Formats: sequence, C-alpha cells, structure tokens
Amino acid sequence: MSRKFMDENFLLSSETAIHLFHSYAKDMPIIDYHCHLSPQEIYENKTFNNITEAWLYGDHYKWRVMRANGVEEKFITGDASDYEKFLAWSRTVPKIIGNPLYHWTHLELQRFFGVYDLLNEANAPKIWDEVNRQLQGEGYGARDLIVKSKVTVVCTTDDPVDTLEYHEKISSLSGFNVSVVPGFRPDKALEINRPTFQPWVAQLSEVSGMAVENYGQFLAALESRMRFFHARAGRVSDHALDAVMFEPTTLEEATAIFAKALYEGTVSESEEKKYKGFTLVFLGKLYSELDWAMQFHIHALRNNNSVMFGRLGPDTGYDSINDGVIAKPLAGLLDALDRENALPKTILYSLNPNDNHVIAGLMGCFQGGGIPGKIQFGTAWWFNDNKDGMLEQMKTLANLGVLSQFVGMLTDSRSFLSYTRHEYFRRILCDLVGSWVEAGEAPDDMELLGGMIENICYNNADHYFNFSKQALVTR
Repeated sequence: MSRKFMDENFLLSSETAIHLFHSYAKDMPIIDYHCHLSPQEIYENKTFNNITEAWLYGDHYKWRVMRANGVEEKFITGDASDYEKFLAWSRTVPKIIGNPLYHWTHLELQRFFGVYDLLNEANAPKIWDEVNRQLQGEGYGARDLIVKSKVTVVCTTDDPVDTLEYHEKISSLSGFNVSVVPGFRPDKALEINRPTFQPWVAQLSEVSGMAVENYGQFLAALESRMRFFHARAGRVSDHALDAVMFEPTTLEEATAIFAKALYEGTVSESEEKKYKGFTLVFLGKLYSELDWAMQFHIHALRNNNSVMFGRLGPDTGYDSINDGVIAKPLAGLLDALDRENALPKTILYSLNPNDNHVIAGLMGCFQGGGIPGKIQFGTAWWFNDNKDGMLEQMKTLANLGVLSQFVGMLTDSRSFLSYTRHEYFRRILCDLVGSWVEAGEAPDDMELLGGMIENICYNNADHYFNFSKQALVTR
C-alpha cells in the first residue's frame, strides 16, 4: 500500500526513524555555517513582492532544470514578467519527480506558507495568489524567515575587501537574536592567473590602507583584513579550490612569483602551485592562531558554457563537477601546516563523489589535538545534496571516521526559504540510523542514538565553531 506523499513521516521508513526524527531532530535549531545570503538584505529585512522574487531570482538549481525541460531563457533569466516565470516553473515541477527540487519546492510551500497542494500549471494561479497574499503580510521579511526557521547563527560568504558594514549594523539591531557573522573568502587573493588578480590587489591596498607593492606587503594586508573580520565575529574561512594545487617552495620564490603576476599578468602552472601552496599555508597558520575553521570546497568546474557566461555571467547554472588529482596535493598542504603545529580545524568538501573515500581516508591522517572531529568530511555539497548524495557522504564518514562528531548540514544558498533543506537532511539522517537499528546493526538505545542525532543536527557545530561563546562577546 502506497504512503501519502510527503506526510509527517516523509523519508522515514521505520518506527525507529520516525521516533528519532520527531523526538530528537525535528525541533533542533540551526547553525548555517556556510551560505550566500546577503547581509544587506538581512539588515533591511528584505520583503518580497511575489513568490518568483523569493524563489526564482538567482536560483541556478531551478534554472538548470527549467532549461532541461525546454523552457526558453526569456522565462528564466530574461524579460518575462514574474508571473510568467512562475508559470514556467509550475509547468516544470511535475516533470522533475526524482530530483530533490521536487521535494524542496513542496517543503517550502508547506513549511512557510501552509500550502499542501502539488504545484502544477492548473493550480499555479491559486498558489500564486495565496502565497503572494502571505508575503505581503507581516512576518515574511528576510529576518522573519530566519527566525521562523529557528536559526541561531548565519555565516555569510564575504570577500576580504568587504567593509562588513551590514554585519556591524545587524549586530546593533534590537529584537533580532541571531548572530550574523562574516565568512572570509579570499579566492581572489589565490587566483593569481585570473584577470581579477591585479585589480583585486589594488582594492586590498585601498581597503587595508597599506601599500601592496610586494609579496610581504600583500601578506601583511591579508592578515590585517583577517583580523578585521575576527574583530567582527568572523570565525570561518572558505576557499573554492576548483583544482587543489600545492608544491613546496620558499618565501623568496613565492615573492618572485607574486611580482611576476603583479607586473606581467600570468605565471606558469608550476609557479601557480607554489604560490597557492605558500599562501594557503600562511593563511592556515593564521586561522590556527585565531581558532578559525578552514573550509575547502573542491572540484567545481565553473562557467563551462562560454556563450551563456558572456550573456549572464557566473553563478547562472553553467557549472559542473570537476575531476582530477586531489589526494597528493591536499595531503601535502595539510602536512605542511601540521609540521608547523599550525593545522587549523578544517572541513573538506568535494563536488565529485568519486573523492568521498579519498577525503574520508585522508582526513584520518590529520586528526588530533584533542579536538573531536578536528578534520571534517563536509556535508554533501551542491550536486550531491540529494538523498543519495547525503547517504553516501554519511555512510563513507561512518565507515572511515566518526559520524557522531559530524558538524552536519548547511544551506550553501542565496534563498531565505532554503532552510527546509536542514529538515530534509535530518529526515535522511534519522532514516539511516533507524535502518541500522532495524537491521540489528546499531543498538536500540534511544538515549544514545537520540543524543547522537541532536549533536549532528546542532550541538557539534555549536562546539566546533564556538559561535555561541563568541556571540556573547560581540553582540
């Protein structure tokens, strides 16, 4: 007998899983330790004119499946009206059964708007009117949606040259008891061969108020920005390592490579590996000193469609999964930091699921310091944050590491409605653990397993990042 679609026991296939979710996971708060939400929109408590603005603006997950469903670009990123774009999405949704977007779409309708109808072209006008009516009422601004989702910490993604003015403004708000902290994302400092490098160095000099004419000055300016972030509650860095590059070098050689890039524009691949390796080790030492967590997002292949990149720019749905060697350079980088007793807490993500065992095996080589889960295998990311991807990530971690010390889910999203992904993850987690109990592979001890579930959902991240502790000081 078939079950009702997305009922209260959605994704929970056993009585044990049902108990674990409803008794332990469901009501846990959220630490969103990596996302792409706008601090300005949070401060201004941005409201949305309609569901298209809240749902489809900037959401390249949806854009990709709309294109695959034959929707013209006019109704995706073009000049069609918001209502026409919503109708195009409503025609797409019934076609994407099996894609996590089908579940996420209906979770968001249910949790935020109390709409339990299955979205399709026939009922789209009714859902459009109902959801938009609610969006125009009280309690649907950006901050309101964060609070409704029981979020305690939001960690945004910020360039080192950012002024963090909106983080400061948020920290002075009364009645908003959510810590919104910056995440240090120095990709432009590392990408020495991109055309953005030279202008970004000039920006760094201007914002830091320091001359940046050589590598030593560059590192000093980077450090000053990191300490600026730290003073404003920053406790996390993040790096997009589309290709993991590391080659041992000296300060003198790195200095010469930096000068070549600054004045000639490009360097060789070997020089790039040396520069990135030395700079990452420098940054890692500072992260360790400041007790930050360092995140590496590995193996994205970006902007593959040059025609559409020229029309729409980055982050518009034309990225994919990269392949290549990561084990040796990643081991070299982590080892270089560990040799100097300066390896920070580190979270490793890969967009390529073929890397799962590589990462989970490698991280076991660098645990220590009395820190539970010091080196983390990050949650299933981007193309992997679906049921199968989450299960494979957690099973790999359980097989090769300590699942009970996992820091759990994040949104990695630009949408204020995406917090339902934490519920999605928690249901899958409870079903996995429940399946072990049902098969006799884990003890039927709800105190033990319930505590494990609560820790993965929230407590581990709270302890790992120390956001709660520092929030008392900074707010």
